[in-house]
Amino acid sequence: MGNAQWPVAKCQLRELPEMSDAYIDLQTWQVASAAALVLVNAAISFKLQLGLERTLALAGIRTVTQLLLVGLVLHWVFELNQLAVIVAIMALMTVIAGVTAWHRAGHRYPGMLVNVVVSIWGSAWLILAFTMAVVFRQTQPWYNPQYAIPLLGMILGNTLNGVTLGLGTVVDALSTRQREVETLLALGATRWEAARRLIQQSVRVGMVPIINSMMVVGLVSLPGMMTGQLLSGVAPLAAVRYQIVIMFVIASATALGVVSIVMLTFLHISNAQHQFRFDKIVETPAGDGQR
Repeated sequence: MGNAQWPVAKCQLRELPEMSDAYIDLQTWQVASAAALVLVNAAISFKLQLGLERTLALAGIRTVTQLLLVGLVLHWVFELNQLAVIVAIMALMTVIAGVTAWHRAGHRYPGMLVNVVVSIWGSAWLILAFTMAVVFRQTQPWYNPQYAIPLLGMILGNTLNGVTLGLGTVVDALSTRQREVETLLALGATRWEAARRLIQQSVRVGMVPIINSMMVVGLVSLPGMMTGQLLSGVAPLAAVRYQIVIMFVIASATALGVVSIVMLTFLHISNAQHQFRFDKIVETPAGDGQR
């Protein structure tokens, strides 16, 4: 029995060669040299009189500051390895994602912020739980922050985009196509039949980014996680396996998030008597949305 396993082991060794020596520990001056490339953006802005110099400077400072803070926090969380702290960090990330999606909406209605947070929270954490329990079941402890926090970050980033698009589409459609919905209701349609096309359109729009990413992944560009693993010395096929997992995980979370926010919006604007409260939808104040 032992001899029969040797060919498999040899195949795995050829498939996943050791590449850890390829990792380069970047020094401060190397990071600074890359950061200096923002001067190219500033020069373009100055030459074309775009007036973006201050904005670029602020964006560069925020990029460095925020990432350094995140690195310090993650270093502390990884060393502490306490479930309560990990859950608190993940909850904060989720709430920020929900508030961001809410801010970007062109129209709003009472209770929309709660619906957005619930949609993102439920979809992202459900898929994360499945991933940690099934795909990365070898991790010890099961809530290992080295896996849980980065995975949630990637899930939230993509779910946020889908939810933002789906939410924006459904509230804008309900606001601008009110007559179409009311006409269908007058002809005897139920609330679902009257809004079905709007709901389908909203879900499709919300799913477009992740579908496009899946269609061209590996052809147009290498995904961020795969690129990071390759730069850190992980064997290409091992990095590919991780990226395949991530693509399907974020696709599932995005689908659940988009469907959740679209349906919660539909249920919030309509009632069991097949009436739509279009008056609940108001336009976002100027300068407050699309951030």
